[in-house]
Amino acid sequence: MPERTYTAIIDRCPNTGLYVGHVPSLAGAHSQGKDLDEFRRNLAEVISILVEEGESALEADFIGTQTFVVNRHRM
Repeated sequence: MPERTYTAIIDRCPNTGLYVGHVPSLAGAHSQGKDLDEFRRNLAEVISILVEEGESALEADFIGTQTFVVNRHRM
């Protein structure tokens, strides 16, 4: 099977301190970890399971992220 690269979106939960994330274009590919190394291992395992079960069809092509600045003051 050819090697494939997946991109994950990762956040850090302010309440638990856990790193949580998902692969936007791969249904069911989400995980968490107490540090980034644990998160990466956990998500890699989830992705491997999905690929083995044949669930690796991408729902969409991941394009990237976009940062927005919103002025909260009204004129």
